[in-house]
Amino acid sequence: MGKMATGSPQIANPARLDPSTPWSLTQLLVKNQPRYMMRLIFLGPPGAGKGTQAALLAERWQIPHISTGEILRQAVADGTPLGIKAKSYMDNGELVPDRLVIALIEERLQQSDTKRGWILDGFPRNVPQATTLGELLDAISQPCDRALNFEVPTDILVARMLGRGRQDDNETTIRRRLEVYLEQTEPVIEFYRQHGCLTVIDGNRSVEDIHRDLLVALEPQATTHS
Repeated sequence: MGKMATGSPQIANPARLDPSTPWSLTQLLVKNQPRYMMRLIFLGPPGAGKGTQAALLAERWQIPHISTGEILRQAVADGTPLGIKAKSYMDNGELVPDRLVIALIEERLQQSDTKRGWILDGFPRNVPQATTLGELLDAISQPCDRALNFEVPTDILVARMLGRGRQDDNETTIRRRLEVYLEQTEPVIEFYRQHGCLTVIDGNRSVEDIHRDLLVALEPQATTHS
């Protein structure tokens, strides 16, 4: 496992983040905010809202929000050597091997926009992936600062996903998908907890409330630079 920052999140200076302030997305995305160096892994089941929060932080801090699904699709669309290899698996209805996904992540993390940090969304999904990812981050001198797990009750997740209206979604398939996710990722959550870098986020709240608490938890730990 790669090197990671340890310790519990600290509370920000109340003068900077007053919990009584009426927050809105407009207030949260204030321009000309300080830029931060932060490398984060976002974990959480489908419907937990981690993608929304990752996008907000990426905008605020001007760091890339990296989704493994998106970089895979982009590599295939661009016809890169790694994308061509991935497409051969996808065309055969097979899962793209972990080693290829890790190679795509390595390629993405070496782009110039990752110098101030990044948010990795939806990866790793099992302990072998987490171990290999940690080794990669050490090798490229980009250790992860925090892993954040977004927790939401199953019934709420089901309601959210049903509300999205995907054609292949029904309550039975959604609950099964969530069961599979939890079976695979519970060991990953424990993996990061044991390494002292896990922060648990209550995702069963408004977007604004969750984002405010993320700022309180993370900004005191981040490195400010102009």
